Amino acid sequence: MKNRKSGLEVGDTIAMIMNIKNCLPRSYALAGGLCLAFSTSPLLCAESEKNEKNQQATNKSGEENLQSVEKKGSVTIDGKKIDYKVTTSRLVIKKDDGTPRASIFNVAYTREDIDDLNQRPVLFAFNGGPGSSAVWLHLGALGPKIVPTSSDGTKPLAPPIRVRDNPQSILDVADLVFIDPVSTGYSRTENKKENFHGLDQDIKSVGDFIRRWVTENKRWGSPKYLLGESYGGVRAAGLSMELQNRYGMSLNGVVLLSSLMDFRTLRPSIGNDLSYIAYLPAMTAVAHYHGKVKGDRNTLVKNSQKFASGDYATALLKGYALSQLERENIAKKLSAFTGLSASLILQYDLRINSSRFRKELLRDQGIVIGRFDARVAWPVQEKASDTPYYDPSFSVAKGAFSTAMLGYLGGGLGWVDEKPYEIIANVHPWDWGKKNDIVNTSSRLAVAMRDNPHLRVLVQCGHTDLATPPGGILHSIDHMKIPQPQRKNITVKWYDAGHMFYLNEPDLKKMRRDLVEFID
Repeated sequence: MKNRKSGLEVGDTIAMIMNIKNCLPRSYALAGGLCLAFSTSPLLCAESEKNEKNQQATNKSGEENLQSVEKKGSVTIDGKKIDYKVTTSRLVIKKDDGTPRASIFNVAYTREDIDDLNQRPVLFAFNGGPGSSAVWLHLGALGPKIVPTSSDGTKPLAPPIRVRDNPQSILDVADLVFIDPVSTGYSRTENKKENFHGLDQDIKSVGDFIRRWVTENKRWGSPKYLLGESYGGVRAAGLSMELQNRYGMSLNGVVLLSSLMDFRTLRPSIGNDLSYIAYLPAMTAVAHYHGKVKGDRNTLVKNSQKFASGDYATALLKGYALSQLERENIAKKLSAFTGLSASLILQYDLRINSSRFRKELLRDQGIVIGRFDARVAWPVQEKASDTPYYDPSFSVAKGAFSTAMLGYLGGGLGWVDEKPYEIIANVHPWDWGKKNDIVNTSSRLAVAMRDNPHLRVLVQCGHTDLATPPGGILHSIDHMKIPQPQRKNITVKWYDAGHMFYLNEPDLKKMRRDLVEFID
């Protein structure tokens, strides 16, 4: 099979729990809520082409207000040539008195042959982390250029990697704006005293950017959509209420791609076993993929979901009051759903976290499976360890995206900047808001849906995602307090691969079909 024209999003799942050292090579953290560190060098933009169009505006104080570079391009999508303009810019958000707060880097693709912008949807996309730039969605799935990968996304390609045209882009149906939150990409704070590294601070700054972009580009009359991946789901849920309540901007749709809204579904603690329930169906899908459990995958996953929310949840709720016979019965059922031995499951009190599962499933073969995509299985490094030493699924893509983004910034977009492009930035310590409270933004999305009964939500889930498992976001959706008629506005779509399921070419094609249907 030919290599698909696609790329990877991995900047979503890491820097949530762990403080990352500010050093070189720089530690990477990805979206979701669990920590994973990986190293890469800061990215520097290449030289721009001499014939590019540069525009600059300066405010009265002499501060740079908006710097932009415009280019023209075309891509063939669904058999049709789509001409577009791409504007790469850094927009400065300000206080009411005009004092600069932060400059937010963004890349916007707008279709050229549109007569009435009021009929043209615009979609704002961002990854997660917190601390990730939008490179993964930008060059991995949605934009007119894409990072090539192997046909199923599980194998690395030989360097150097260069972007290609993306026939699966959704630029034919919506204009696209890729946002790098403050400190990521080329986005930077303009006021050292102001902290943008926090749950609410991040939501407010990205919301202010969206308001400014919509105003300056005269798009208040356009249908508007948000798409957030991984921790981007936390941000998107918060933005749905922030934009509506603060600026009167009602959205048409929110896409939650491999997302989470409630950190309880990722982080177990004494007395909180929800994450074990949320992860179980994904473990079943992964065990099936690797041949450790037999049968029809979809039937197995459905039965695993039923068991997780039924007998398994009841057993965990009992804690150590559970009888030995009950423990043994639950362990046998867990073994049938996970492919792990009942004795191992009993050893860990019926609670197998995702890291241990990744190390144990193929331990007898000397193989560790991926976190972002558990289809990827590589040789283990630390055989005696109880947990994986690395994530092979991230190793598949990190070099490819770094190289491709560098080349595209300078050669394709014509953007030159002295600062490093932070694909994954150190944004820690992150301010999680209220003390003694677990982050959960599902209530904010519920408020937006309550007050805007036309707001629709698309949930996209990858079966082999062990970073932000589908069971987590589905639990949040099921527990959102919204009027019953609004539940019909929520759609769930499934994909075969993991967190960045769009690296798998069949999933990328299905993702496009699902997004086009959702937006149209």
